[in-house]
Amino acid sequence: MSAPRLDPLSEQAIDWMVKLRAGQPDAGLQERFDAWLAMDPAHAQAWATLQERLGGSFNTLRALDRRVPGQAAQARQLLLQPQESRRDALRLIAGLGLLGGGLWLGARSSLGDNLFADLHTGRGQRRDFNLADGSRLSLNAESAVDLQFDGQQRLVILRHGELLIQVAADPRRPLRVRTAQGEVRALGTRFLVAQERDASRVLVLEHAVQASLFDGSQAVLQEGQSALLYRQRIVRLAGDQRHRADWLDGRLNVLDEPLEQVVDALRPYSRGFVRVAPAIRDLRVQGVFTLNDPDKTLAALAETLPIRVQRYSPWLTLIQAK
Repeated sequence: MSAPRLDPLSEQAIDWMVKLRAGQPDAGLQERFDAWLAMDPAHAQAWATLQERLGGSFNTLRALDRRVPGQAAQARQLLLQPQESRRDALRLIAGLGLLGGGLWLGARSSLGDNLFADLHTGRGQRRDFNLADGSRLSLNAESAVDLQFDGQQRLVILRHGELLIQVAADPRRPLRVRTAQGEVRALGTRFLVAQERDASRVLVLEHAVQASLFDGSQAVLQEGQSALLYRQRIVRLAGDQRHRADWLDGRLNVLDEPLEQVVDALRPYSRGFVRVAPAIRDLRVQGVFTLNDPDKTLAALAETLPIRVQRYSPWLTLIQAK
């Protein structure tokens, strides 16, 4: 029996994916890709289909680029796979022998995080968890954590996304939240931690926390204070940031922030791939929006900002200048 073949547009979509994720970003390449997307709605549909079949994440393919040749062939096998679940896609990756060296190649993607995390949420889903020590943990959409609770420690590892935790008292085992940049140690009872692209955001809602980087740098944050933890510095943020916890009630409260950051907050609630054109990413936004209906929020933004929201399918949304 001959191997199944992809249609030409799917082949083109895979080729674009490989080009876009190889090496340093190139403005000219991005412009050519945008032109290809706009050329025909079928192009956008092929791109969106590829994103959906890969679980909305490029990270597995980026790892393939670094570890083995022929990454486009692996993408084709994923796309041709008859199953539609993320777990089935993972089985295929494992079956191709890409789990070598004790490192799963998708470990940095939301696909791997959600499959293997102790607790997680999916797209558009917020959940509350009662932990074994009596603490109360809330996860925003598309978030994942691991728990290491024993007689000596209480450690929450935030793989990706955002959490808010009401900490139960235990003087012998102070609760810690670990991120990619460092740790947050509870000195009080209630705080928020978000894993962002290059930093961890910390917001204290009650009492205090001690934030630490892996190089030993530390800062104590009191109630109402917040900071961004970068790899080599802690940046305290001015003003009251407590509105950032409004996602607990399904609201996105924005106080003079760039459009790209607003769209980042909507992505865990949106289906498919959402892209903001570089020219409008820094437009300032202010207002209160709904998280549970991202299409309604984008429509509201289009009424007040000089932007155009184009939906090529349920899986692809492009936001461009008018």
